[in-house]
Amino acid sequence: MAATEPSSEPATGGGITDYGVPHVAIIMDGNGRWAKQRGWPRLVGHRKGAERVKEIARACPDLGVKYLTVYAFSTENWKRSTEEVLGLMALFARYIQREADALSAEGVRMRFIGNREPLDPKLVALMEGIEARTSGNCRLNLTVAINYGGRDELRRAAAALAAEIAAGRAPDSVTEADLEAYLDTAGLPDPDLVIRTSGETRTSNFLPWQAAYSEYEFTPTLWPDFTPQKMAGILADFATRDRRFGGVKA
Repeated sequence: MAATEPSSEPATGGGITDYGVPHVAIIMDGNGRWAKQRGWPRLVGHRKGAERVKEIARACPDLGVKYLTVYAFSTENWKRSTEEVLGLMALFARYIQREADALSAEGVRMRFIGNREPLDPKLVALMEGIEARTSGNCRLNLTVAINYGGRDELRRAAAALAAEIAAGRAPDSVTEADLEAYLDTAGLPDPDLVIRTSGETRTSNFLPWQAAYSEYEFTPTLWPDFTPQKMAGILADFATRDRRFGGVKA
């Protein structure tokens, strides 16, 4: 699939424009390149990207988006420099601390997916705290993937089912719903649309089970430049697509 850019950018604000895309997942790519183009350290790009998350999240309810899932840090991102990894972890902690009040006041429910075991216990405590604080909110469901990898998620879910079978459960009784119950996204609907910024056209181990029938959009826009108007244009394009989920029209 070639990277594309929507031909128009509808305005946002002034009421809800529902494009029929309740769950949008975003692979937020291009922070480092955005900073490099300006001669700045990569972490400056990540800070700008964090600001963009806030802006997009605030625009989602007006676009009819009820669920927003963003890919913040993958299981493969540990391969980056120690400076960048530590900087990202500190950025995540600051974001949670600074945005807790605003997220709660704006009706955002925040959740995290991914393997938490390798993360700093202080960061995990912050994550759990904001999850508990916003658990009753429903205006927007914001899910952040930190130390997330789709293969790792499926491995952990398979191990949990294997433990049930070892305890005596009949293997033939296992259903897709049983496996989904052990996924990090249990209780969340599958994404309708997955957007990747920066022009790359790969899925990078993001939600492989959940996005089996999602629509994809690859935009050349770097994440720090991805505005609510650009997102609205992509959603408007999505509304014209014919989703058949493996079937055919009558």
